[in-house]
Amino acid sequence: MKNLLTFLVFITVLSVQTSFSQDNSSSYNTAIGVKIYPGTITLKQSISGGNYFEGQAAFFNKGFRATLLYEFHNDINGAKGLRWYYGGGPHLGVYKSNYYNGGTLLGVDGILGLDYKLSGTPLNFSLDWQPSFEFGDGSGFEGWGGLAVRIAF
Repeated sequence: MKNLLTFLVFITVLSVQTSFSQDNSSSYNTAIGVKIYPGTITLKQSISGGNYFEGQAAFFNKGFRATLLYEFHNDINGAKGLRWYYGGGPHLGVYKSNYYNGGTLLGVDGILGLDYKLSGTPLNFSLDWQPSFEFGDGSGFEGWGGLAVRIAF
């Protein structure tokens, strides 16, 4: 928890410093921040034409999970800075022995959400649903998602 608080303070200081050098654009190439539920560090990187890679590192009482998503972002007419997106990709979970018989599981995730870049600031927000399926012992379907707050560059 202390590491998460330190990270949030760092991001806040960085956002204040970066806000003075930002243009008034509502787009971004790179954004880093946190996603609430289930305590995820998230990094988005623009690839081309509104497509992004998003890497997530989730830490929770079951263990750790890393996810890589390929996302397609689409504008919403009349809503500057607001886009909807969908995509998917693989994840790798490393779990404690009291969950899923412990060990490492592979899975696949989908994602559907809204992404908003606040014009004139380095702030980016997203709200999404991220269903996933894991293969192997303890396999099954999970649905999670949440609110992300990022600093955009």
